Parts: sequence; C-alpha cells; structure tokens
Amino acid sequence: MTSTDSAAQTPATPSGTAPAKAPAKDPWDLPDVSGLVVGVLGGTGPQGKGLAYRLAKAGQKVIIGSRAADRAQAAAEELGHGVEGADNAETARRSDVVIVAVPWEGHGKTLESLREELAGKLVVDCVNPLGFDKKGAYALKPEEGSAAEQAAALLPDSRVAAAFHHLSAVLLMDTGIAEIDTDVMVLGEERADVEIVQALAGRIPGMRGVFAGRLRNAHQVESLVANLISVNRRYKAHAGLRVTDI
Repeated sequence: MTSTDSAAQTPATPSGTAPAKAPAKDPWDLPDVSGLVVGVLGGTGPQGKGLAYRLAKAGQKVIIGSRAADRAQAAAEELGHGVEGADNAETARRSDVVIVAVPWEGHGKTLESLREELAGKLVVDCVNPLGFDKKGAYALKPEEGSAAEQAAALLPDSRVAAAFHHLSAVLLMDTGIAEIDTDVMVLGEERADVEIVQALAGRIPGMRGVFAGRLRNAHQVESLVANLISVNRRYKAHAGLRVTDI
C-alpha cells in the first residue's frame, strides 16, 4: 500500500480541530489492594501495632516486624485477625508493601540494614522526627529534609511514599471504636504508588487517603504532629485531620 493509499483510508478531521482528549482519571478510582501483604516495621510499638490491627481487621494480610522475632510473634498473637510476627528482615522479604513505624532515633540504621530486603518494595514511611522539651513537642528537620526523604536516600532500589503520620495510636488500638474518623495525607513520586497507599488507608472504616504532594513536601506533614500533640494535651483529645471540599 502506498503512502497515498494509506492517507486515503485515514478519516479526515476538520482543519484546526484538536484530537479528542481522554477523560481525566477519577482521583477516587483506586486499585484493589486486598491481595497485598503489608509488613509493619516497628509493629510492636504503639503506632505500628495499631495500624497492623486496623488493617488486619479490615481483611488485609499483615506481618509485623521487630528486631526480635519472638517479640513480634507475641504481639501478633495478641492482635489476632491472622496477623503474623517475624524479625524485620523476614517481614520485609515477605511483604508487598512495608510500613515503617520505627522510632525516629533508629530510623536511619533500621532502613540501612534492610536495603537489600526492601529492594523493589513499596515502602511507606510514617515516622515523625520530633523533639521534646519543657515547652512540649517540636519538629526536627533531618539533613535530607524529612524522614521520608531520608528513607528515599537510603533505599535507592525501593519506591518510597509517606503516609499515616497523624493517627492516634490510642484510637487505633481501641477495640471499642469501629471507625477512625480521619484523613490520611499521602505523599509520593509515582501516582500508582500513591494510589496503592490511598487504597490501603481507605480499607480502614472511616479513613480516607488523600494525595498531598511529592516527598519534598513531607517535612511539613511530619511536623504537623507536633501541633496535634499540643491540641491533644490542651483539649484532652485524640485529634486527627479532615481535608474539606474534596
């Protein structure tokens, strides 16, 4: 077929008319994540344990990690809902998505030691670098800019996102509370990864994952926890966040 023949079979378009654009993707059209295995590093601490409980209760397969496997296994038995416990390395190897909920003081060393096991994984950092003095909590700024950016620097072969910073461990672990009424701000570099984390957050009743920018914006999200601690102390509450008009 000649080029002239080919052109003759191509439907003509009115001069100056741009090709029709594909409809914009619905930002709330999120993937099915029910089959993913979620690991929680620091899963024996209050935040990690609470997240593990809520996700497992919602039907997610969850493994909690600790430096000591027996400690993780004991915590897993306490939580029930099919939660398993293992050391941090095994947790990382067996999981599709790994939530980092370790104390800030051990954040860098923990991730550096697991670089190989976390390669190719989606790593969700929820660590808040904070200091405390007689005036209360205040934000620390890591050299990399934020805990999430430190994670990205230490894990070049992983996909790093940030989320779950503003959740009350007390509410997460309260078995008498059916829904956690809060939004989760999710940050990341790739839309597909962010949407996976949003979908995981949305599995917990009452919770919604909201895209909040790239990792360079993680510092102010992590820092806001210092403000929430002040709110909670003044009002004897377990405050969370809601984003309006979306």
